[in-house]
Amino acid sequence: MADAEDPHGYSRSRREAEAIHRDADSVQRQAEVLGRNAEAVKAFADRKNPFWPAQATVLAAIVLDLGLPDKLTIGPRWMLPVFEGVLVVGLVIASPRPNFKHSALRRQVAMSLIGLVSTANLYSLVELVRYLLHGGQAGGRTLIIAGVVLWWTNVLLFGLWYWELDRGGPMRRLLVPDALPDFLFPQMTEKKVAPKGWIPGLIDYLYTSFTNATAFSPTDTMPLTYTAKILMTVQSSAALVTLGLVVARAVNILS
Repeated sequence: MADAEDPHGYSRSRREAEAIHRDADSVQRQAEVLGRNAEAVKAFADRKNPFWPAQATVLAAIVLDLGLPDKLTIGPRWMLPVFEGVLVVGLVIASPRPNFKHSALRRQVAMSLIGLVSTANLYSLVELVRYLLHGGQAGGRTLIIAGVVLWWTNVLLFGLWYWELDRGGPMRRLLVPDALPDFLFPQMTEKKVAPKGWIPGLIDYLYTSFTNATAFSPTDTMPLTYTAKILMTVQSSAALVTLGLVVARAVNILS
């Protein structure tokens, strides 16, 4: 099997790359396995894939939750977003620390935060559906706002899930670019339309999430693994419920 080329010019077989992908649990460990300088890898990662866009996306999802009525949230509408916001601020403050910024612990904390916001969003969607099916008399404007908020939050959160899970996360995509992917982007099959060494960024995953929530199915980016297929199915289902039931009911009330 032909060797693959990494961002720093080291070559290795796919089997070796997959072993690193499975066993390395931090950037320091990955750098040691690959025989690279850990600090150089960190600097490369900061330039190629900074964390602030993901943090801004989580904050945007939290702010959107503030637009939901109290009856659709866990407790007062401000309580959970404030708690989530404190976690984001904690991540931002701790990120500059070298031993934390690119560690497995940071990724676990980030994914737990995304999971918390996703759970809150799912709860709000279930409550809204339950409220509508039991004859809630909310005004059409309230329903439209709630539907729009939930749909956009869905797009942001699933984009983050795709970004964090594809090939083990953003750091491992840089360290092991030839690892087996969870998503097949057009640039991966049509090399002539992508720059050399192209790796998907957060915008690519957010766009994939947006098109999946709009078309209720994959468009130009295909899911390859069970995890990716399950995630896209859940997102499509949530988007279909939001647009089909919530927005349609709101339009019916307005008419």
